[in-house]
Amino acid sequence: MIKKFLSLQWKEFTRSSSFQKGIAIKILLIIAALYFIGMAILLGSGMFFLIREIYSDKYNIEVDPLVIVNNFLIFWFLLDLMIRYFMQQMPVMNIKPLMTLPIKQKTIIHFLLGKTTISFFNILPLFIFIPFSIVLLVHEYSALHVIAWFISVMAITQVLNFLNILVNKSNTVFYIIVGLLITLVGLEYLYINEYFDAFKISALFGMLFNGLYNHPYLVVIPIGLAIFLYRLNFDYLNKRFYLDSAISKQIKEVETSDLSWMNRFGTLATFLKIDVRMIWRNKRPKQVLIMSCFFLFYGLFFFTQKSYDNMPAMKAFASIFITAGFLFSFGQLVPSWDSEHYKMLMSQNIPYRKYLESKWYLMVLAVFISFILSTPYIYFGWDTYAMIAAGASFNIGINSFVTLFGGALNRVPVKLNEKAKAFSNTQGFNPTQLLIALPKMLLPVLLFYIPYFLTDYNLNAGIITLAVSGAVGLIFRNFFLTQIEKVYQKGKYKTIEAFSEN
Repeated sequence: MIKKFLSLQWKEFTRSSSFQKGIAIKILLIIAALYFIGMAILLGSGMFFLIREIYSDKYNIEVDPLVIVNNFLIFWFLLDLMIRYFMQQMPVMNIKPLMTLPIKQKTIIHFLLGKTTISFFNILPLFIFIPFSIVLLVHEYSALHVIAWFISVMAITQVLNFLNILVNKSNTVFYIIVGLLITLVGLEYLYINEYFDAFKISALFGMLFNGLYNHPYLVVIPIGLAIFLYRLNFDYLNKRFYLDSAISKQIKEVETSDLSWMNRFGTLATFLKIDVRMIWRNKRPKQVLIMSCFFLFYGLFFFTQKSYDNMPAMKAFASIFITAGFLFSFGQLVPSWDSEHYKMLMSQNIPYRKYLESKWYLMVLAVFISFILSTPYIYFGWDTYAMIAAGASFNIGINSFVTLFGGALNRVPVKLNEKAKAFSNTQGFNPTQLLIALPKMLLPVLLFYIPYFLTDYNLNAGIITLAVSGAVGLIFRNFFLTQIEKVYQKGKYKTIEAFSEN
């Protein structure tokens, strides 16, 4: 029966109407997967030697690389669980027709859960820890202990897999995981830099994972926990596996809000209200909004590292991202967000220009709010904050128009009511967006670096050029919107046809 399920899944995949359309995306995803697998193998093969070399050169001490890996495994698992929350989905299978056939309910559920165990998130750790375990064996670590430790790590990976299935609809759990990860990383950072006598979190959790290596019989604990969670998931699905619950309509109470204050924007208010309500009521745009807030912390990866002090172009790159979270994540899916009612919108007696302006104002407002929220970066110096301000100017005056133009080439719909994770869902994505993303990221770096280099490494020259480019874009705002409108109008009916096919 499992063989029959696999055959049905393959036929569904190859015979779907979107198979040919999405082949380019699938190729890109395969290339990305192969890249991450290759990097994982390199990491797993070189981790032992890299750890030993770092501690020998920097701290002048000899360490056991396995102990160091065990100390930081907790951070790996928490990060893994956080990424799974957004990226991993329950395998989609058309089970409604199967409910009326003489197929055992338990068989279908076992197949669904079995598919999750071989997801990319569970396979990738194999390419890290198998090479690492082989290196341990080559260096004469106990074979029994290494194998037991490896099985434990893989079992914990499956624990995270089944745990994610149970909690993936709970935002509260996600916030707890993020808060815990930030707290642990913060305490570890404070301990390393000796700001005060904080707990060495890595060593505390390292004792647990070292115990799994030192006492091989403890492997039964993670294995038992994985089996327990598998059974818990099985019972959860088994109790809800009924035809009436599958075909019945879900009634939801919709929260209303008074948006009459937007009427001051005239005809733009119609589209602005639609966007605000869409973000408020639907999971995917709401998660995109939440994730865009994380872009505000992007600068911490660059501004806190002394190695980037002599690389101002990279800081300029980071400055663009700090205020461009919503613009990049939400803006790139214009007009796909409106795909379900796009035909209705286009039939209204409202100029297309107003539709585009409403999207532009929404992105500009998000950039402005992000810039206000980035004020704490003054801590790193006024030059840094000036660079962020210049990046915000570029995002408003240039990147907003480039993003709108890219939307004219995007005819892949987004189904807001589909139960899918915001960032695993490839709806609305196409390879053209990758090409459109290049000028949004590379152009500001060039605009900063060229005058910076020509003026004998004058930081102010690069900042001023970046800021002025955004101001020039605002001056020619009407010209840009007019040209973008022409592109949208030219492909209007092709877009309607593409959205109607799905």
